[in-house]
Amino acid sequence: MRQRARPLLQEEIALAETQQLIVWMHETMRDAPGVGLAAPQVGLPLQLAVIEDRPEYSKDITSDRLAERERQAVPFQVLINPRIVEHSEEQVEFFEGCLSLGGFSALVKRSRLVAVEYWDERGQARRIEAQGWYARILQHEIDHLNGKLYIDKMEPRSFMSIDNLSRHWKDVPIRSVRQALGIDETE
Repeated sequence: MRQRARPLLQEEIALAETQQLIVWMHETMRDAPGVGLAAPQVGLPLQLAVIEDRPEYSKDITSDRLAERERQAVPFQVLINPRIVEHSEEQVEFFEGCLSLGGFSALVKRSRLVAVEYWDERGQARRIEAQGWYARILQHEIDHLNGKLYIDKMEPRSFMSIDNLSRHWKDVPIRSVRQALGIDETE
């Protein structure tokens, strides 16, 4: 998990093993449930990630928080050898968790907008331009492929259990969370 994963070769994508890995990762991500899963998280150092943000994952989030996060459903996608080719200077901060560090969350600043180039599960070149929560998911998964975890970018004072987050902070605006935790706005 802490080393850069190796890129897949074009001819490796069509292999039965790679296609089965994609199916297995999709099932594993849904079972967790999560919105993304990178091959290094399942012990394979490959530049391969899957993402999907299903509508039911945000059904209990208030409309104000959904708007604040710019969160909408994202259909299932396979990203092979993805790379961020553009990103906004503007950053937004929200709580993030990770299947590899289950049960915890912290505030993480990320670019609000990104453009990502990658190959899909058929080896076709693709480009995504994403904003808000979708951009956050992409950056989080690409970090995994580069040996990084959200805890490398988190606001340390905000690290907490999911239970604590759900009990006290889930419907609180980020600015209010920062103030309550004594985090300087200039940080």
